[in-house]
Amino acid sequence: MLASIFLPALWLASPVIAGKAGSFADGGNTQVSAMMMFVGNKDKVYIIDKAEGNAAQIKEHPAWGAVWDFNTHQTEVMDIKTNVFCASGMHLPNGSYVTFGGNGAIAPGGNIGSVPNGQGAASYDATYQDYDGSKSIRILNPCTDTDDFTSTNCQWFDNPDVLSMQKKRWYSAAEPLGDGSVALIGGFVNGGYINRNTPNTDPELEGGAAEPTYEFYPSNGRNATVMQFMIKTSGLNAYAHTYLMPSGKMLVQANISTMLWDPDSNTETDLPAMPGNVARVYPASGAVAMLPLTPANNYTPTVIFCGGSDMPDSLWGNYSFPNTDTWLYPASKDCQRITPEPADGSAPVYVQDDDMIEGRTMGQFIILPDGKMLVVNGGLNGTAGYATNTGTTLSYSQMPFGMSLASGPVGTPALYDPNAPVGSRWSNSGFSTSNIARLYHSSAILLPDASVLIAGSNPNVDVNLTTYFPTTYQAEIFYPAYFSATTRPIPSGIPTTLSYGGDSFDITVPASSYSGSGNDAADNTTVVVVRPGWTTHGMNMGQRFLQLNNTYTVNSDGSLTLHTAQMPPNPNIFQPGPAMVFVVVNGIPSNGTFVIVGSGNVETQATAGASVLPASVLLSGASGSADGSSTSSGDNPTNSSGSTVSHTAVIVGTVVAGIIILGVIGALIGVCASRRRRAAAQKNTNVSSYAMSNTPLGSKTLGAGGYGGGLRSSDSSAFSLQRDFNDSQQWSGSSANLTGDGRLSPYHDAPPYLEDSRGPHGMSMELDPYAAQSRMSTTSPHGQGY
Repeated sequence: MLASIFLPALWLASPVIAGKAGSFADGGNTQVSAMMMFVGNKDKVYIIDKAEGNAAQIKEHPAWGAVWDFNTHQTEVMDIKTNVFCASGMHLPNGSYVTFGGNGAIAPGGNIGSVPNGQGAASYDATYQDYDGSKSIRILNPCTDTDDFTSTNCQWFDNPDVLSMQKKRWYSAAEPLGDGSVALIGGFVNGGYINRNTPNTDPELEGGAAEPTYEFYPSNGRNATVMQFMIKTSGLNAYAHTYLMPSGKMLVQANISTMLWDPDSNTETDLPAMPGNVARVYPASGAVAMLPLTPANNYTPTVIFCGGSDMPDSLWGNYSFPNTDTWLYPASKDCQRITPEPADGSAPVYVQDDDMIEGRTMGQFIILPDGKMLVVNGGLNGTAGYATNTGTTLSYSQMPFGMSLASGPVGTPALYDPNAPVGSRWSNSGFSTSNIARLYHSSAILLPDASVLIAGSNPNVDVNLTTYFPTTYQAEIFYPAYFSATTRPIPSGIPTTLSYGGDSFDITVPASSYSGSGNDAADNTTVVVVRPGWTTHGMNMGQRFLQLNNTYTVNSDGSLTLHTAQMPPNPNIFQPGPAMVFVVVNGIPSNGTFVIVGSGNVETQATAGASVLPASVLLSGASGSADGSSTSSGDNPTNSSGSTVSHTAVIVGTVVAGIIILGVIGALIGVCASRRRRAAAQKNTNVSSYAMSNTPLGSKTLGAGGYGGGLRSSDSSAFSLQRDFNDSQQWSGSSANLTGDGRLSPYHDAPPYLEDSRGPHGMSMELDPYAAQSRMSTTSPHGQGY
């Protein structure tokens, strides 16, 4: 089962593309909310949800895994044994995919499963039939339409007794190294809003709730080891941003700190702090990506950070909830770039980039085959995560957007051109606006035809179809501007594997793939390798774009022969594993051809000298045979350096040396009413507006607000959800819905509270997760339910 066979394939499209440029199309029903996704091959996208009460069933329990068919947009559910809630994930060198960690077993309403493990969580739940996933390592070998999906070879391998991590990890980072192994960094032990207690007197372990270590998969005998950076960034270090550099060191960014980390020696080199104190990691959740790697920039990595939140530290709160009404706090517009290993040897610095069109939390970068970068999803205000209250809104009945800690969904994508002149890098001209809110637990990924699959959104502890921002199963496909061209390049000769250096190969582009001058087309053609990544929480772990060096020969029949180099001879630049190769002619990409980069094994990758390419050969009079009206995307064809594409002088003989969000008007209108309700409520309660405990961990039982504010078995809380208002409360994307008085009316996700059953926060004790936890016996070293 663990030995995977990856089946590379060429996906050829018909000349006519059924998709309007800049628009959204129906992507079908995913059956489980798409908290995580990855493209397995030319046919399948795999989708993962947290263990929750989805109506879709498999083996007589709710499903939280599925596979979406690229050709039919139909979804079939898959069985996953353990709770994958907020795991990390990555590709493996052979084309398999792996997920790491998750949460303990969960029962309906996000409560602890029916079989407690004595460590503040559960090993199993009889209702949902999910097992503890906190140490799980799950592996899947992607299968195609021609395979037998009933075979175990096409299903998830998920058995922690056989394969597991050394430590529990929830929201850990995952980044592959040059040999194909994966570094796993940090995370929560059981989870919460942010990774700290209040007061933060134990930044290393947070009383046993934080995991400040790193480990590797495969471990190869290496033990989990403390990373000081995880202690330094205590609180805002979930899903740290990680990018392997050409040197083999790794850029790691969390909280407002940045460093270069050497995985071999565990040495840390501080880099500048994030300007403006803008946090980008979960739950601030900025859009972050590595810019395209090209011959023009000598494959020198630069990472861009956009959006997120500049909330001051005092407002972030702790494991339980934020200390402010986050849905009123605007997300940042700020963008910063950093080149961690400048080619000239200068000190790395953050460089201010163009602001985004609007502030976004939970925005997500998707690198397109033309070298531009699409940002989708997210909200104008707030953060990721969910809760039943905040430090200032003490009653769930007063939460204006249900459990959501964000508001103002941004339904219009934005396009970033990394090489456009400063001041003109962002645009959304010609883009449609989706009316589906894509907030917490939404996801997006590049598909083999160069469109973008967008799915998910569920800022709720369990399935809730009637709250303001409901659990979402509807997928959409967004078609970038190049889909205005109805003729796509159809290249041939792309190999099934790419090596690190070595002999070049030839790709043929027929004359029917373009119109106009053959010389111009050849000079405006790029060959790019794109890894879409493994996506969750506004990130695409492992996402990279690399333009291969090439020259060309223009042939008398109008066809183009692209003399194409192998990958740069340094596996740290583009780690081994699966990827798609696109040929882009005049700004129009072909469909992706699936390849394996490297040997397919976890091992030191073989390298050879950089490919030596022949000179380009022009031919006057040669031209394409396609209809000119069918080959234009409306964009000027540019390469990744921002100028008209020319490969004639781009031969990389010195690679080795060079390498060494509309949205939340309604919330603003409701502030006064909300504040009045809160003030009135606080006159009649002894609960502090900042309900946290200073009592040391382990010295008290788990009542409401206990355990230093309380760690939870979900991102922010656990709460049984039963609606008593109609579906008109759902967000529909209309300004009327965002500003209507109906949203300001009190509503409940549970039966009206009974005076004699209220806990200290006015929450029903029958539904209060803390009350349930306080009745549980635990031997946890920190004396807490999660």
